[in-house]
Amino acid sequence: MKLFFSKLAAMGAGAVMIAQPALAAPAAEAAAAVPNPGNNAWMMTATILVLLMILPGLALFYGGLTRSKNMLSTMTQIGATAALAMLIWVMWGYSLAFGDTTYEGTLGLFISGGSYFLAGTDASSTAATFTDEVISKYVFISFQMTFAAITAALILGATAERMKFSATMMFVPIWLTIVYFPIAHMVWAGGGLLFEDGALDFAGGTVVHINAGVSGLVLAYLLGKRRGWPQEPMMPHSLTLTMVGTGLLWVGWFGFNAGSALEADGSAGLAMINTFVATAAGALTWMVIERAAGHKGSALGFCSGVIAGLVAVTPAAGNSGPFGAILLGILSSAVCYFFVAKVKTKFGYDDSLDAFGIHGIGGIVGAIGTAVVYQPFLAGPGDGSTPLGAQLWVQIFSVLVTIAWAGIGTLIAAYAVKLTIGLRVDEETEVDGLDIAEHGERAYN
Repeated sequence: MKLFFSKLAAMGAGAVMIAQPALAAPAAEAAAAVPNPGNNAWMMTATILVLLMILPGLALFYGGLTRSKNMLSTMTQIGATAALAMLIWVMWGYSLAFGDTTYEGTLGLFISGGSYFLAGTDASSTAATFTDEVISKYVFISFQMTFAAITAALILGATAERMKFSATMMFVPIWLTIVYFPIAHMVWAGGGLLFEDGALDFAGGTVVHINAGVSGLVLAYLLGKRRGWPQEPMMPHSLTLTMVGTGLLWVGWFGFNAGSALEADGSAGLAMINTFVATAAGALTWMVIERAAGHKGSALGFCSGVIAGLVAVTPAAGNSGPFGAILLGILSSAVCYFFVAKVKTKFGYDDSLDAFGIHGIGGIVGAIGTAVVYQPFLAGPGDGSTPLGAQLWVQIFSVLVTIAWAGIGTLIAAYAVKLTIGLRVDEETEVDGLDIAEHGERAYN
């Protein structure tokens, strides 16, 4: 999803060079490109599919994994976080990530500007794609808005059952502003640090998953463990709802991945089949590992493997052939299983719903693995012009930058909240459950 800045910049440079009146008409004609209705319709559909991932997909997935006394709290935090992110996006988020004003020098590597409150955008405005086509700019803005919304919501899997609702609502605007928007610019906007470095991230391995996973891990450490964890069993209260949420996430992920082609074309088709097969491989691999470890293949394992496969294929969706995607799904599921089942226990961090263990780790596997599956020897779409070693370093560098930026930025945002209103609910609220204490409601009566 490397975005339209480079193309717009090239068009602008060309316009400066036009001096003869005879060329004015062709230039005006080129500037008045009309969106292809088919591409527009697909991108509008993809945008709604990503919304489906948030509500009801992620809300049911995370909600089912919590104890029943925290079901509504988890779902409400996800919904409210997404809604808040959408409003922030149109006020200043889009401008910082993809605004019309590009800054010279170091600042331009991290943010843009000039499009606050969507200034200068109307129904006739267009955004470039990867070809000569354009789509409506409002559609592009809406599509990217859903990415910001779900990334912020994914973090809540690490903080479930103990973070205040008010703290969440204060944390999200700060975090989006200093963490998400700059990373989105760095990776996907022309002039961005990692974009210019040649990093491959088709749909958000760094921007979404590593970003959210690392941020969740930092918050989990700052919040501390849930009361009684890990001595007391804290089993999911409804794997049925988690399974429903998993299915909705998989369906919505086609908008996430295939939509990142920005057109209804062959690249979208490649992302689509990769989203099928990597996910299938991840789901089955997790269950096989459970069996090999002496356990029964579980519904929770199936759901976890689905997400591990989806996360890993996200940066590689249009940057891999189908068999490369299968390899990523298998590898991601295996590595994520190890972190969820072994590493979390060893280091004692309470990543409640494994936001870091699956999204953070799966994102790292996918981002680095994209360098390999992109190569033509694995039937990837790359032409081999960038050697594997060079691309591998670019991908590793992008992962390191994302981890550092997300980690430091989350510390700043979290401490700003902690020192003002506090992060964690009191002990009585945690014992009673956040549903009744924070929202005055119960999921089940």
